[in-house]
Amino acid sequence: MKRFLPALVCSLAVVALSRHWHPSVDFAYVGPGAGFAFLGSFLTLVIAFCASVVSLLIWPFRVLWLLVRRRGHFGAVRVKRAIFLGLDGLDPNLAERWMEEGKLPNLARLRAEGCYTRLRTTFPALSPVAWSTFATGVNPAKHNIFDFLNRDLRTYAPELSSARVRIEERVWRIGRWRIPMSRASVELRRKSEPFWKILGRNAIPSTILRVPVTFPPDRFEGRMLSAMSTPDLRGTQGSFTWFSTRADHTCVEGGLRLPLTRRGDCYEGCLPGPEKTRIAFTLSRENLLAIAGQRFVLKVGEYTPWVRLRFGRARGIVRFLLTKMAPPLELYVTPIEIDPEHPALPISHPGYYATYLAKLLGTYATLGMAEDTWALNEGAIDEDAFLAQARLIQEERERMYFSALEHMRSGVVACVFDTTDRVQHMFFRHLGQESRYARVIEELYRDMDRVVGRTLAFADADTAVFVLSDHGFCAFRRGVNLNTWLRQNGYLALKDGAEESGEYLSGIDWARTRAYAFGLGGLYLNLEGREAHGIVRQSEAAALKAELIERLTGLCDDETSEIGIQNVYDAEKIYRGPYRDAAPDLVPGYAPGYRAAWSAAVGRVTRTVFETNDKAWSGDHCVDPAVVPGVLFSNRKLKVANPGIEDLAPTVLDLFGIAAPKWMEGQTLCAE
Repeated sequence: MKRFLPALVCSLAVVALSRHWHPSVDFAYVGPGAGFAFLGSFLTLVIAFCASVVSLLIWPFRVLWLLVRRRGHFGAVRVKRAIFLGLDGLDPNLAERWMEEGKLPNLARLRAEGCYTRLRTTFPALSPVAWSTFATGVNPAKHNIFDFLNRDLRTYAPELSSARVRIEERVWRIGRWRIPMSRASVELRRKSEPFWKILGRNAIPSTILRVPVTFPPDRFEGRMLSAMSTPDLRGTQGSFTWFSTRADHTCVEGGLRLPLTRRGDCYEGCLPGPEKTRIAFTLSRENLLAIAGQRFVLKVGEYTPWVRLRFGRARGIVRFLLTKMAPPLELYVTPIEIDPEHPALPISHPGYYATYLAKLLGTYATLGMAEDTWALNEGAIDEDAFLAQARLIQEERERMYFSALEHMRSGVVACVFDTTDRVQHMFFRHLGQESRYARVIEELYRDMDRVVGRTLAFADADTAVFVLSDHGFCAFRRGVNLNTWLRQNGYLALKDGAEESGEYLSGIDWARTRAYAFGLGGLYLNLEGREAHGIVRQSEAAALKAELIERLTGLCDDETSEIGIQNVYDAEKIYRGPYRDAAPDLVPGYAPGYRAAWSAAVGRVTRTVFETNDKAWSGDHCVDPAVVPGVLFSNRKLKVANPGIEDLAPTVLDLFGIAAPKWMEGQTLCAE
């Protein structure tokens, strides 16, 4: 016991000191389950500084070792640098039209001097799926990303497809002391290996900026800033706050609606953060916002700069927007994003890279989907406010991207701009209409053409440039609820004879359900031995799939007399790889103008199969992949026989003289 006591005392001391001096773990809600936040400290900065110094000192030796290792493994090196400019959702139909009209001169120049082709996308045509294929050169059954959401096979509950938070509650209790024996962790659920890790092993550096499905960031010989799936401080994928003096405070989707209370000459509000923390603020009649010792004069329709806030020990950033004066007075607050100067989660590699960018270029949005589409859907902001927000985020991205191009004279720079995707989602309804927003998308394409022109200024004879999109776009006028169709046709049953269900497949009678839909791009069999309450035998699965394919292909919308589903794809024919069992059993190929209904996306059963989409979100790409290919421009002559987005990874390896691994399915596009 005497020998044990000193060790016990030391352990208790470490636990006590860790509350003040060591990076600790705080917990906050992250999606349906739990989440966590890593809090920095002075010691963290000291350690990071020392690590940087050591890394700098040993860097020449590491490079020498890498050069020795790679000797004899290279083929013909074709370039010194490669640039990937991702324009998410850039549509070939619109790009080709506006090139012909002379409105996109830089893209037209690339087409004339190098190469242009439509780029085959993935099944389904969703950003997390397609960009994962871009990174790894494999189909979804090899990288394990099939949608934004997965379902837990034990509970049928939703879970984020790209990242998983694990929280272990193992503790050692001694009296009132609780000594943690484990910690929380974040796991990237994308499998396979991205091309930048392969390049890094061969001493080819990469800077990867905001490429989707990079949270948490990869560890490799290079630099990365995470993108899609990076949560806000509340642990969601982006929840805004909408303050109002209105008496009715109805629920809103994608955010919180809270009261502003009159107190004398001021209005008072309280901004909720993680772990039940709150920060009070006041707004005077002179529109002076006072919060956390900071003051800002608000102007209607004008965003504040990023405002830094501390919620307990977690640090976040927000912008405020006064959207309306009285009556009623309304104030919009962006999601509480992770402060890049004090990241509460691993959002970059190396860990200090996020802070470096903020110090060098200014504070920037860190949320995976930073443009607040749901705030526009719910009326918390209007179109002008959304466009202003999108422009601010694009300007931040441009600063990062062009800074990387200035500093990276060799290796790979890859950056994805989301603005093209988000603006088309929200403004497609105005395209071709008599509206003051009718030319918003065209103006956006012209602005992206400007970015292309600036990029080409960095391209010499030893630089390969690729401008690409992961998919195209089309209108979203009508939604299809497959769960409703399945119920009406005897494939799905609800408990107690109900005709409607709650969200996330609640209320389904699994003992009488053979098939169900979930997410934006999947239909699943309730398979015995796979799902917790599966009833479809393996021997029956093929026949059931064939039956569903036959009945759903050509499904007609009686209200419009249009085809809503033009194809249904069997997973066994479109996917191949070790993760095929995690894939949907069937992938519906919606016709242009149609998509999974909002209710279907969250696993609800409603009364009608088809419903009108009346949200601002009026454009989409979750349709038959043949309808929405992406684009590929390059300053190099490429082989262009039906290229797919899986071909970019082996192409960049080939450019640097590295043979693509045998597990990669894509083919190099480099001309011989």
